[in-house]
Amino acid sequence: MKLSDYMKPNIGFKLGSLLAAFGILATILTGYYFYTSSRNMLTSAAERDLLTATQVVGRNMKIIIDVIAEDSQLLAALPLSRNVFLSPDAKTAEQDKQILADTFAAMLSAHPEYFQIRLIGIDHGGQELVRVDRNGKRLTRVQGSDLKKRGRYPYVAGTLRLARGDIYLSDIRINHERGAHSGRDKPTVTVATPVFSQSGRRLGLIAINIDLNGLARLLKSNLPSSYNLYLSNQSGDFLIHPDPSKTFGFDRGKRILIQDSFKQVLLLIHGKKMNVVTHVYDESRKQDGHVAAFIRLPFGDTIDKRFVILGLSEPIASITQETSRLGWDTFQIILAFSLLALILSALVSRIVTGPLNTVVDAIRKFSTEHVVSNKPLARNDELGLLSRSFHDMQKQIVAHLSELDEHRKALDHQARHDTLTGLPNRRMFFDRLEHAIVSSRRSGKHLAVLFIDLDRFKEINDTLGHAAGDSVLVNFAKLLRAAVREVDTVARLGGDEFVILLDSINDPQQAMVVVRKLHDLFQGAMQIEGHELTVHSSIGVSVYPEDGKNADDLMQNADQAMYNSKKEGGNTSGLYKRGSKK
Repeated sequence: MKLSDYMKPNIGFKLGSLLAAFGILATILTGYYFYTSSRNMLTSAAERDLLTATQVVGRNMKIIIDVIAEDSQLLAALPLSRNVFLSPDAKTAEQDKQILADTFAAMLSAHPEYFQIRLIGIDHGGQELVRVDRNGKRLTRVQGSDLKKRGRYPYVAGTLRLARGDIYLSDIRINHERGAHSGRDKPTVTVATPVFSQSGRRLGLIAINIDLNGLARLLKSNLPSSYNLYLSNQSGDFLIHPDPSKTFGFDRGKRILIQDSFKQVLLLIHGKKMNVVTHVYDESRKQDGHVAAFIRLPFGDTIDKRFVILGLSEPIASITQETSRLGWDTFQIILAFSLLALILSALVSRIVTGPLNTVVDAIRKFSTEHVVSNKPLARNDELGLLSRSFHDMQKQIVAHLSELDEHRKALDHQARHDTLTGLPNRRMFFDRLEHAIVSSRRSGKHLAVLFIDLDRFKEINDTLGHAAGDSVLVNFAKLLRAAVREVDTVARLGGDEFVILLDSINDPQQAMVVVRKLHDLFQGAMQIEGHELTVHSSIGVSVYPEDGKNADDLMQNADQAMYNSKKEGGNTSGLYKRGSKK
């Protein structure tokens, strides 16, 4: 036998080398499959949660704007707002203006996101009559020659064309009005509503300027810190962006468009979709970039069909943070296995196969069924480290998904409940009322809507402060809940207005029994911050189907009945009477 024959690789060496190669390849593929499947699973979950969070933020934005609209309607409905125009002499008019200015200041104090509240007349080119501005940390009443004529501004002309109770929502812009104090050169949106005399003559308008940055802070307050918020107008100009230099480019003579950064948003701008989820690669840093979700939201009057684009994004690095650490651990394990396979290939082929299959099965089960392995390997070698690292990663992924789910549930709860009393809000109440109407239509039973407004609640706020007022509202809500059945719904519409849905009643007089029970409860005194207070209310009742076939009619007629009760002096109630008007 020649010496060259001894130098040729024998079958054992070949088999060992082949097993070593298979071992190395299997380890690499296992690590890669585990890493990519975990990354893809996290990214898919993040896409769903991001879209859900964006939709919740959109609902919250609509709720906030509705609340601002209600504030403007409340101010427009105040007798003081009319008296400023109709006072018989200058002295009385000035007194009314001062009281109205104090009311504006109280509302600005309660809403730090408000820049300015104004009463503007229809005469003299839209002359400002009463105006209170936020000026740094102070509130400033603007008087005399500093009051300007605003008739040339679109929001004045647009508002004065509206009917009583309608709301004008301006385009979001940079406020360049002179003398605007804190609102000058800041992004703002104006919410306005007309003021009418009792005879129906148009007198002027109430205008509230909103701090867009303050609105953005409200929308982001319950979002994870890794989320970025975006808002654009219907042309795509950025209004809110993590980088402030990219907002309101049109105000500086250049266009910085959302569709240039997120091309899929064009589908929303053209109306082809109502929501999109997209990935953006960061070419400047050679990184994966962001996952982003966008929705199209109506904004303003439905006639002109204006809308905005609202979006949230999250860095992919934040989503896959745990998989990045696992990738490094997996690389170290692959390297260790490769060295071990080269030295002891025969032994590795017998020892590694069983444990490695266990790890692969656990990975596959977790990837396909999301089942967490409860048996990490107790070995002290690389396979044990791989198994324990995988087990730890499983728990971290499950915990992360649970946290995202909790955030989603919390955001959804806030969108449907009043934050002060915990009662259902207007949106949730209307949902339940509409379902109750459908049920009553099938069963033939009645239902009743009780509209409740506290008497002289403003006096409590003015004398004892808003904290005491909040305590009154919370205690009042508890009394309402305790006075009705579990199947009934108690909700807070806003301010000191509450509403009760009495579901499935056989006789409309049952509603009056509940009303009398409520009045009896309201005669007792409340202990509020060391003060003994008696808080009365005015209650209006409408009954389905006699007083309305749909939710809007029932609510409007119950409100009318409450208003009639309040005109009688308060602390009373009444059923809706057909033909009555405010």
